[in-house]
Amino acid sequence: MKEVTAIFDIGKTNKKFFLLDKDLNEVYKVYTRFEEIPDDDGFMSENLPELVRWVKETFESVHKDPTYKITHVNISTYGASMVHLDENQEPVVPFYNYLKPMPEGFEDRFLSFFGTKENFELTTASPYLGFLNSGLQLYYLKYYKPHLFEKVKWSVHFPQYLSSLFTGRLLSDYTSIGCHTGLWDFKKNSYAEWVRHEGFDEKFPPIVASKTVFKKDDINFGVGIHDSSSALVPYVDANREPFALISTGTWSICMNVYNNSELTKSELNSDCLHFVRPDGQSIKASRLFLGDHLRTTVKRMAKHFKVSYELYKDIKWDENQKDQRESSDQMLFDHETLKPERFGFKNGSDSNFAKFNTFEEAVHHLFNELTDLQIASLNLAIGKSGVKKIFIDGGFSSSEVFTNYLARKLPQYEIYSSSFPLGSTLGAALIMQKKTLSEDFLDNVYEVQKIQPKQIK
Repeated sequence: MKEVTAIFDIGKTNKKFFLLDKDLNEVYKVYTRFEEIPDDDGFMSENLPELVRWVKETFESVHKDPTYKITHVNISTYGASMVHLDENQEPVVPFYNYLKPMPEGFEDRFLSFFGTKENFELTTASPYLGFLNSGLQLYYLKYYKPHLFEKVKWSVHFPQYLSSLFTGRLLSDYTSIGCHTGLWDFKKNSYAEWVRHEGFDEKFPPIVASKTVFKKDDINFGVGIHDSSSALVPYVDANREPFALISTGTWSICMNVYNNSELTKSELNSDCLHFVRPDGQSIKASRLFLGDHLRTTVKRMAKHFKVSYELYKDIKWDENQKDQRESSDQMLFDHETLKPERFGFKNGSDSNFAKFNTFEEAVHHLFNELTDLQIASLNLAIGKSGVKKIFIDGGFSSSEVFTNYLARKLPQYEIYSSSFPLGSTLGAALIMQKKTLSEDFLDNVYEVQKIQPKQIK
């Protein structure tokens, strides 16, 4: 019987389950997806009942398998999401999608407490983002859906809710509170004044460190962790010199442990913010909705060229591709979702894919522009911290085109691409096992590859 750590890694698109052996090697995995369902306003969102069923059944199937002995269980999920529970710990409010728009007039009403949007953003170290500030859900419920709010006994962040399915304990952790929720006053290191003013702090369970573990039935259960913060854990543990991490997926999050300087108004306007590490310390981070935008654009592109959408994942780097833009600040594609103007770029249009001879050529040009935007976002996180090493983790790390464009445009940095695209899974395992990693851990487990300048002309 092999001793294993079980990790649920719940992304917005892919739901994953892994078993890792004592050396943190993957020995089993399951991937699944669920169709979204409408909430009480008809906006499509996570199918929470189906996800809960899958989590329980997946765990039980392995728990009963004589091949494995589960010693640890932890959960990593996407952030900006909460589950609102009654006194019996049953959900009483639909699971709201963080892309759901707030009702008309909400922003003015909510921000009236602060006087200005800038005061809210500087206090909570996050841009005002509507539902992406998940803490605002309680304000929304209290004033726009009081019939639901009166049923809410507890409001729990997504990772901790799924953990409670196993432990029965309702808790909060720093990484979930600190991911642009709008709840946390980063200067006072406590819940923000507006949270206490509304009495919402009474609905949040006690805060514990992400490394907290509870033992039940001879299994160590973690309390759950925000996926972007989780992805950072192995790199922090295994590195001895300053670095920045680009954690990619639906969102591309740039994180810099070596920069916790206060946010400026211009940084906030460019979607730069503070995250909270598992130990409660803040770090500078910047965000791009890169993965979602890439999928949407490539699907339209594939339809034009009459090829499979999935083909873009296997396209090899072609050093002979020429930039067709009239100027470096003028985009060919429509990147409105990413708001390129905040970085000084002029947006383009997707209406003329015919300007490209092949799907491969179009994909190269798309990645050329996406890496311009990625670098602009990355620079916000790096700041003046003196970082010289950059790691790329997650789905984009396997793209030759993406990584080579980055390396060509950032010759002053060492660029490393990880072939292990599941850093959040490994981080969730490490945070509860309290292991000390060797300096060669990234090479042995992640198969980190330096993108050599000689590969790029």
